[in-house]
Amino acid sequence: MMHIALRSLLALPILALLACSPAEDAGKPSSEEPAEAIAQLPETAEPDTPAAPAGIPDQAPAGRLPEGVTPTAYRLDLLVDPREDAFSGSVEIDIDLAFDADHIWLHGKNLQVSSATAVLKDDKTVNAQYQEVLDSGVAKVSFDEPLPEGEFTLRMEYSAPFDRNLAGLFKVEEQGNTYALAKSESIQARKYLPGFDEPGLKAPFDIALTVPAGYAAISNGPEIQREPAGEGLEKVTFATTRPTPTYLLSLSVGPFDMVERPAIPPSQYRTKPIPLRGFARKGRGEDMRYILDITPRMVEIFETELKRPYPFEKLDIIAAPQWPSGATELSAAITYREQRILVGDNPAPGARLALLQIHAHEIAHMWFGNLVTPPWWDDLWLKEGFSTWGTPLALTILEPKGGHELNAAEEAISAMQLDSLASTRAIREPIEDNNEIRNAYDAITYDKSLGVIHMVDQYFRPEKFRPALGRYIETFADGVADSEDFYRVIGEETNTPELTETFRSFVEQKGVPLLDVTLDCGNGAAQVNIKQQRYKPLGSPIESVATKWTIPVCLRSDAGRQCVMMEEAEQTLAISGGICPEWLLPNAKGSGYYRWTLPPEQWQALLANFAELTPTEALSVIDSAFAAFEAGALPEATLVEVVRKSAASQRRQVVTAPLGHLEKYRRNYLGDEVAEEQRDAFLAFLQSLYQPVMDRTQGSDDNDDKLLHSELQSFMALVAGDPTVRKELTDKAIAFTGFKGERDAAALDSDLYQAALTVAVQDAGSDFLPHLVKFRGEMDDPRFENASANAIGASNNPEQLEMVHKLALGEEVGPRESFGLLQNALAQPAVKDQHWQWLQANFPAVVDKIPAQWRRRTPGLARAFCEAEKLQQLQQLFEEHGKLAPGYQRSLDQTDEQIQLCVALRERGEALVNSLAE
Repeated sequence: MMHIALRSLLALPILALLACSPAEDAGKPSSEEPAEAIAQLPETAEPDTPAAPAGIPDQAPAGRLPEGVTPTAYRLDLLVDPREDAFSGSVEIDIDLAFDADHIWLHGKNLQVSSATAVLKDDKTVNAQYQEVLDSGVAKVSFDEPLPEGEFTLRMEYSAPFDRNLAGLFKVEEQGNTYALAKSESIQARKYLPGFDEPGLKAPFDIALTVPAGYAAISNGPEIQREPAGEGLEKVTFATTRPTPTYLLSLSVGPFDMVERPAIPPSQYRTKPIPLRGFARKGRGEDMRYILDITPRMVEIFETELKRPYPFEKLDIIAAPQWPSGATELSAAITYREQRILVGDNPAPGARLALLQIHAHEIAHMWFGNLVTPPWWDDLWLKEGFSTWGTPLALTILEPKGGHELNAAEEAISAMQLDSLASTRAIREPIEDNNEIRNAYDAITYDKSLGVIHMVDQYFRPEKFRPALGRYIETFADGVADSEDFYRVIGEETNTPELTETFRSFVEQKGVPLLDVTLDCGNGAAQVNIKQQRYKPLGSPIESVATKWTIPVCLRSDAGRQCVMMEEAEQTLAISGGICPEWLLPNAKGSGYYRWTLPPEQWQALLANFAELTPTEALSVIDSAFAAFEAGALPEATLVEVVRKSAASQRRQVVTAPLGHLEKYRRNYLGDEVAEEQRDAFLAFLQSLYQPVMDRTQGSDDNDDKLLHSELQSFMALVAGDPTVRKELTDKAIAFTGFKGERDAAALDSDLYQAALTVAVQDAGSDFLPHLVKFRGEMDDPRFENASANAIGASNNPEQLEMVHKLALGEEVGPRESFGLLQNALAQPAVKDQHWQWLQANFPAVVDKIPAQWRRRTPGLARAFCEAEKLQQLQQLFEEHGKLAPGYQRSLDQTDEQIQLCVALRERGEALVNSLAE
């Protein structure tokens, strides 16, 4: 699955944690004993063996289900008519029971189970009662008499209303047609299927759907039969799936357009062709062409790199009219939020790049996660991290000059912002409660994992590391594998203990390593002294304790490149040849997941040679400079020089790397209360940097130049407040929407939708907002729908707040769009206090409107604040209403800390913006 910051390969990203034992016991066999104890055993004693489960506990499990109850096959038969309000059907689950039991625990959420029976091997039937026990969807099935150890079949008939909040089996209406789709990940399948809703409990599925005649029906297996099933209905039967976890189940029904393409031909790794189809809502099938065109080559790339065949019998690509995430890797039926892939035949550069990234990520999942599945959510990194890492790998092969390696470096660096918090999590961290599962879907799992895997791949070399991945996939195909399994296979295949230890230290510890690097050329010697510690910004509650990683460190200088495996807190590396270099870069190729700092004179020497650095190295310099500044270790004058150097680069990613930091400092430390001359000076500084770049990229035919121009236009309009750029974008929005005149559909491309609509809402007069609301109801463009909702939230007119709030909770704006609308509203300095007061008073209604899987993130709506007094109000809000947003505590802790760090940085931040304005 692609997480929201992809933003993609990110993705969406890996996890690695021990599911049943604490992290400090990782790698220890359960039978391991101290040497003294073993010596005292009689010679005839047999080794200890794990005790068999004693039976099913009476208490409902908050996390993993008890061992000893294993599903081996499902047969699901549902009536799914999106025109109705509910669905119904039955499921048969073959179960292997390890001991006698009078009850079992499984999953089900908001289901009306009308009957439940157990059928034993001798065809004896035992009646059962189904009861949902925990709000997280844990249910108990009690039997009228105890079942004996062995195999039995559990049969249940049930019904449930379609979800209206993009979870489980939900329905949506678009352009007068209704569609039903199943959002199963991570624990949503229990909303439409009573069963064992855990990733490690894989089993084959036989699925049959009764649907309105003529409607498309899509699932994980190929359709093998369609027959009449009563008046106006058809029964569609699908082929048996490979062993599949419930979170990857696909059910989609509706009047979809189907676009069938020639099958992907056999390859050297696969003897059978792969049928390829695309599905979009009625009338939008033609917009599937672009993604279908690139799919065969992407599949070929992954097969070649992994040396393993695509694992399923077909490949369907579904554009969901509504979807809570960007995409989900449902096996052989990848489902996307339509705005991500319905881009037309000539997409804007940003839309095209986003499509490439998310599609490569989801195809990678067919191996990482779908074929080989983590047994529990602790190890989410093994699917999300490797799919995120696989994205730039595949795209660089697809487009060698596309700059995808730079996009990946950006994403890895972005994870360091979250990883710098005391309240961050390790890539692999125990998850003991169902309500905490979604918290693992973050930049740590996706982007930090990307950075760590890339570091290992580059240091130990692809020719050593990548074949080991193929062995890992082959070893656990159709099964499950946790981090210990991964470490073992990779270690055996590469015979490189340092590789495994690097993974362990970065996957199982939280935080960003900081390398304090000093060049020492005294006494006729030339050496580099390196100290490692955890990075800690000003105001951070991170405790100063010894944290040590196994870090592959590569240094670059005018004397060449050298590498060392840093395993100690302090190490010294002699410079080859003994010649003292003039400058030193502590992260050669920018491939290390760490930050670094240098003494002042060595910073200056490095910046004097900034033009000699590769783009990924330049990104490392920019990140480490901002990090050092925010830790109080770098003067603002040096940071300003870094910003100037970056703006002179020819690479888009290097030019734009400081923009997020500059936006933060402008918002928090150069408010509307400061003198107009100071704001004008700040704008003049930014214009001096970025106007030449905008002039250079104006009218370019190069996709990267086009994207850079759009990104700088947006920044200059929304952050710098450049009146010329704002006027230009406002005019584009007015023309595109036909505000008080004839509409020009070519006036605005989708990369500028949000920026142009935002400045128009703020600058074009109070009549533009109601015009935009009306126009978005007539415009059938999913990218416009999302961007316009965000723009509505950006209104800074106090007289329009009531309209904005009504739209946020009304039917005109979808659940996903409502969250973005509110996020933007709470970031508007002129009216954010009024929005905050409204949010506190209407929090239950807001939670009820937004997607269920986003509710845990609602504390983050307050992240635009930089005021200590808001923290108490935020805490009080969740003391009163936290039960409405299960799993909110981590987001609350992180939001709290981010606000405190913002306050702690105020003095330095104000000094920086003042220096920029000089």
